[in-house]
Amino acid sequence: MKNQLSVRLAAGFALGIVLAVVPAASAEEAQEQTPQAEAPSVSALAWMTGTWAGRAGPGELEENWTVPKAGSIQAMVRMTGGGKTSMVEVIVIEEEEGTLRLRLQQWDPGFKPRTPEPAVFDLEELGENTVAFTAVSEGATMSALRYTRDGDKFTISIRFGDSPEMHIPLAKAPRSFETGPHLSPAEKSPAD
Repeated sequence: MKNQLSVRLAAGFALGIVLAVVPAASAEEAQEQTPQAEAPSVSALAWMTGTWAGRAGPGELEENWTVPKAGSIQAMVRMTGGGKTSMVEVIVIEEEEGTLRLRLQQWDPGFKPRTPEPAVFDLEELGENTVAFTAVSEGATMSALRYTRDGDKFTISIRFGDSPEMHIPLAKAPRSFETGPHLSPAEKSPAD
C-alpha cells in the first residue's frame, strides 16, 4: 500500500512538472490545430466529364466537359439546328479565392461575341453530382446556373432574373465523329 502511494505521488509530481514546463496552447495555436473546412476543388466536379447532348428549343445542345486538372475544368458548348451552328460557348470553372468561379462566354456564327466580357458566377452550392452558381458580374443575362447528373442524364438549370428555372435535359452522347448528331432518329427533326 505504501508502494502504491509512493507511485501515485511520483506520478502526480511528474505530471505537475510536465504541466509547469510545457506551456498551454494559446487560443491562436488551438485555432490553427482545429481542422478548417477545405476549399472546394474542381476535382469534386469529375462527374461532369463527358459529352452530353439533347434538345434545347428548336435545336440540339452539346456540352463537352474535360477532366478536372490543375485547378480547372472546361466545357466547349455548341448549339446547332437546321444544319447550322447558331452558338458556341466556352465555360471555365476555376479554383479561385477559396471557392469555385465559373466564367462563360458565348459567340454567334463568325465568332462574334454576344457580350463584351464573359459572365462570371460564384459557387452557391456543391453537392454529390450537383453544383450551382450565382451570377456576380454586371450584365450577365443569366442569374443562376445549376448542373446535375443522375446516371447518364445531365441537366442544366438556368434562371434569368427572377423567373423560374428553365431545365435543359441532356444525355450521355457517344464519342464518335462518324455518327453525326447525337440524337436518336426519333429525336431528330427534318431540319437536322
